Amino acid sequence: MAGFFSRAGRGRTERSGTADGSALRPIGASDIARRVELLDSFEAAGLGWFWATDSEGRLIYLSPNAERELGWETGEAIGKSLGELFIAEQADDPDRPERPLTFLLRARNSISQLNVRLAIEGREVWWEIAGKPQFDAHDEFVGYRGSAKDITEARESQRDAERLAQFDPVTGLPNSQRANLRLTEMLKAYRNTKRSCALLIINLDRFKHINETLGHAAGDELLKQAAARLERIAGGKAEIARRGGNAFQIVLPDMDDRGTLGDLAQRVIQLLSQPYSVEGSRAIIGTTVGVAVAPYDGLDADALVTAAELAVQAANGGGRGQYRFYSSDLADGAKLRRQIEQDLRDAIDKGQLVMHYQPVVCTKTRLVRSCEALMRWHHPDRGDIRPDVFIPIAEEIGVIKAMGEWALHEVCRDARAWPVDLRVAVNVSAVQFTQDDFPQVVSRALKQSGLPPERLELEITESVFLGDNGGTQRVFEDLKAIGVKLALDDFGTGYSSLSYLRTAPFDKIKIDQSFVRGATEPDNNNAAIMQAIVSLAAALDMETVAEGVESEDELDLVTERGATLVQGHIFSRAVPNEDLLQRLEKKQLKYEPRGPAKHRAARKTVFRRIGLIHEDSRYRVVMRNLSKTGAMIEGVMDVPPGTQVVLDLGNGQLAVATVRRSRGAVQGVEFETPLISDGADGLCTRHRVSPYQIEAAGRPLAALPQDPYALIAGDAVNDALKRKFVEVEVGGPKPGTAY
Repeated sequence: MAGFFSRAGRGRTERSGTADGSALRPIGASDIARRVELLDSFEAAGLGWFWATDSEGRLIYLSPNAERELGWETGEAIGKSLGELFIAEQADDPDRPERPLTFLLRARNSISQLNVRLAIEGREVWWEIAGKPQFDAHDEFVGYRGSAKDITEARESQRDAERLAQFDPVTGLPNSQRANLRLTEMLKAYRNTKRSCALLIINLDRFKHINETLGHAAGDELLKQAAARLERIAGGKAEIARRGGNAFQIVLPDMDDRGTLGDLAQRVIQLLSQPYSVEGSRAIIGTTVGVAVAPYDGLDADALVTAAELAVQAANGGGRGQYRFYSSDLADGAKLRRQIEQDLRDAIDKGQLVMHYQPVVCTKTRLVRSCEALMRWHHPDRGDIRPDVFIPIAEEIGVIKAMGEWALHEVCRDARAWPVDLRVAVNVSAVQFTQDDFPQVVSRALKQSGLPPERLELEITESVFLGDNGGTQRVFEDLKAIGVKLALDDFGTGYSSLSYLRTAPFDKIKIDQSFVRGATEPDNNNAAIMQAIVSLAAALDMETVAEGVESEDELDLVTERGATLVQGHIFSRAVPNEDLLQRLEKKQLKYEPRGPAKHRAARKTVFRRIGLIHEDSRYRVVMRNLSKTGAMIEGVMDVPPGTQVVLDLGNGQLAVATVRRSRGAVQGVEFETPLISDGADGLCTRHRVSPYQIEAAGRPLAALPQDPYALIAGDAVNDALKRKFVEVEVGGPKPGTAY
């Protein structure tokens, strides 16, 4: 027992001393000097600083190390107001403006872990401070005593982490998460203030091919360049983001003018489709744009994004390099597209695909020089489906190679049987052209049919140069070795570059019809562009074909500008092989122009039920054709010419029009304001009825219904009122005009 207590006693003695046996000297409350020494050691170690203020908030103490960190001389901070030196962070509401620390100090409450920023312009310094108010014996406030530490580096790290979470690491643009958050906030604010907002979703076409052929590093570099181009186009108020993969978006505040939006979408397509220089190679992509506008097409972010995505899908379905506005019928269009995809896979085996031929005529002699083979699809249920609808789908679902090979064999067999040695041209998809065995496919078609190679012409678009790494030139060389002719189709529509014309062995350049249409109109630059293309082709010893010529004034213009060949309805539509064969057997090789004397805005045959509003009455009519400047309607009897009406085209589109021609139940009307292109194959009004107008009429705010006029007009549209005109029932579409 004695030993135990002895060991315990020794332990107490040892604990009361140091390792070398010296006695411990605890720092007591009265040991002011050593406490100050401890305080100085803490400050010198950089673990934190101390500060104190008087009752007016002026500093009476600040750690010398803190002053040095702030770039001040020792004692320089004394007498300065703490509330004016620092600004408190508004953590609860980042959108509220920061406010001086003075407001918080006046409350005389304890402060804990408060982030403050140095209120000196050009310096980014953040402290975390804590403090407690001090009172004297009479309970009078005498100031604050507190501590502080520098958190600038920690905040920068946090900011970097947040940036990684909200910004795309490749382009530096906001990512989809941040973009959706910003769009949600914007639409919420805009709904309260009754403002509009446009959303453009932009897809880079064939971007996957860039990654596959040039590598992901080249793909990333292309994305950076595309983002930089978008920033140049969009302007200061626009918000640009990368949605991921090959998709970007642009948000445009206070924008609902579809004319302006269409122009912007077209500029986006044109600029993003220009060649890129990446990883020492030249890359070309296409672009497709979908446009939706709030509150017309959706009130919240999810609805608006869904609308824009449906629009971009519709634009893709119509062929790349297009834009499309959202409309309520696009959901039905997406369903139709899925059905077309299914049916297209069996179209060849079921014999639904046929080849038609359109003559290409010499401008001087009017003699047919060649024929272009054009694929047609006659669906048993839907009738004739346009190539610009099913060809892009065929490329996407992977059946274009089989369709193209079938077309080559079919065309070569047909042409071999012609009694005249005309050349025949076949369109070649870029997907088909890039196949390794394409030259062999061409050789087999020629060999099996017996068609001489010089009678076969392959029409290739500029998209074959997409991501070209040398393979394109090898295919060209192989094809020329076979002996076939090569034509550059749709020249000038988005991918044009003079560099490949120097090396690609083209025999012919085809001027796209977009340069022919409207070329005869005043102040139109298309004629000058056409002249430049013709001059370029002549310098390179190539023929030129002007496509899409429909009127006599267009024919005169392209002839005057030097085009050697003409193709278009002015001479003939594309006809079945049987019809062409009959003409060739009769040696009818000369074509006389048959068309209107002057070009007019193209009228599209439609069958569409719309509303016609006159005074306080609304009639149900059918629109038979439509152009930018007018329409033909049927369903109201004996409307006098000069009568002003409003056509309700649906989805908030009201077009003021004047009746110019009237015969029985059929009227031709002229629009007060021309319609604009929807980017694809349709027309639309520049402006629409605003959902805010519908709300003002007493209806709940919502995206546009199919017939908003009825909601606005309410009781004004009263079928019981005595009507001025007689409404008659009209039949369905004429055969072959709709599907």
